[in-house]
Formats: sequence, structure tokens, C-alpha cells
Amino acid sequence: MNAVEISGVSKSFGSHTAVSDLDLSVPEGSVYGFIGPNGSGKTTTIRMILHIIHPDKGTIEVMGKAGTRAANDRIGYLPEERGLYKKMTVNRLLLYYATIKCMERKDAKEQAEAWLERMGLIEWKTRKIEALSKGMAQKVQFIATVISRPKLVILDEPFSGLDPVNLDVIRQAVVALKEQGTTVIFSTHDMEMAERMCDSIFMIYRGKKVLDGTLSQIQQQYGEDTIRMSIEGDRGTLNRLPGVMGVRDFGQYQELRFSGDPQVIMKQLMESVSVQSFAITKPSLHDIFVRIASPKEINE
Repeated sequence: MNAVEISGVSKSFGSHTAVSDLDLSVPEGSVYGFIGPNGSGKTTTIRMILHIIHPDKGTIEVMGKAGTRAANDRIGYLPEERGLYKKMTVNRLLLYYATIKCMERKDAKEQAEAWLERMGLIEWKTRKIEALSKGMAQKVQFIATVISRPKLVILDEPFSGLDPVNLDVIRQAVVALKEQGTTVIFSTHDMEMAERMCDSIFMIYRGKKVLDGTLSQIQQQYGEDTIRMSIEGDRGTLNRLPGVMGVRDFGQYQELRFSGDPQVIMKQLMESVSVQSFAITKPSLHDIFVRIASPKEINE
């Protein structure tokens, strides 16, 4: 059974079509990445999965159930806009969220202790939320999302604003959830994180699905049309090479999108600059995202 099954779903707000004829299947036990520019329809799709809003047409099944909020007790949701009761202690807040999900108090206390220990927050359990740093508060909200052992967890920008240490703690927690059989959907603008963590990636643009599959499947659609290199010399040379359709300069290395014979590019490069490295590769998810969502070719 798929954790989420979306069939022919459309949603409009006035004259604006937020989601158009969307089909999507999210397998149980997978980590599924939702990507897309701001205003593309990601949040609308998530809200329909949560039954916060309803589609104008089409069907959405969550954990095998359609058109009902009953499945929501089996869903944990971490919204992008964080919000906690600042005057409550960490312990009290977690028990409150567990109660909403109908957990027994003893079980909730055990789960809260286990998660606080894992997140390095056990010494803060009797402190008020307002005393926590931003990173600590985000970890507490993550615990509140997963404390009831939901079968489906939806995380909207879960890594936003976290320092590398706390980011890695949350990342490890997501991996642990998957190992326990939990389905995780997370929306992100961090393409590198999506590449590393997701079993499959779905991209929505202007309300329509434009990508859906594993990273390997998505990259196969675009072929090996990218050269990653490092050069010393005039980087303006790159834009003048035959067959080059776009240049992205990352400082330490450069990426070219090309059409034609890469050996010709290599030969002309060596005549004008010093080539430190040169490799033909598949485009990154970041590059594919930019190609789809950019209104015009971007040269950086």
C-alpha cells in the first residue's frame, strides 16, 4: 500500500490554479522529497494531504483512507512556520502534543525522555521554551511531531536555519524513522540534502508535476550533458567555447552545460587556460531545478 495516493487532483483559489491534474504515489517506508520554487504548489499539496483544504477535483488517499481526517492521528506534521507555546516547559509541551494524538501518559513520558536524550536536550526538559535557542526549539518541535510514532511524517523545510551539528541530528533522526518503517515526506529548497536523503523526488512547478522519480531516473532524463572542471586563467573563455549552452561558476570549480563533442571543448580550453580537472557528468539536482524553474538561461 502507498502511504499517499493522489489521483487527478486540482485546486484553484479564485482565478489562480495552485495544483493542476496531479498524480503522485508515495510508497510506504520511503523518504520522499518535495521540491519546487516558492508559490509552485508544494504547500497546497501538503495541506490537501493533511485534509486542511480539499481538492476541487480528484482523490487523495492517506494510509489507505480517502476524504477523511481520521488518518490524521497517524500523521505527524512539522510546518515551515514554527510555533511553540513559549511559556510552557519542554516536558509539558511534549506531553500536551502527545495527548492530542491520544497517547497514554506513561507511553508519552517514555517517548519524550527517549527523544530528548537522542536530541541532547534531556537537561532542558524542565526549562521553558522561551529559554531555548532557535536550534533547540526546532528540535523540540521535531520531537513533538514524531512523539506519537506516526506512520507518516511530513516535514516542511525541516533543516532551515539549523547549524551543521543540529542539522545532522535531525538528519539522523529522519534516517532512524525510515528504518522503523515510517514514511517521511519533506519539502526542501536544499537540493544537496534532497539528493543525499530521498529515495524519490517530486518537483512541482506552476502547479504541475515536472519531475517524479529517483535521482538516477531524473538525471537519466537529462543525460550526461554537464562538464565539471577546475581551471586557472580567464574564466570568460568558458562562455565562448563551441557548444556551451550555460556556465555556472562555483569559485573552486565550474560547470558547463554543453551540446556536441566534449573533446573539442577540452582542446580549446587547453589552448587558452590551465585545466586542473575535467569530468563529464550527469547534472546535479540543483542544476536540473534551475533549468526548469529559471525564466531564462542563467550564467553565473
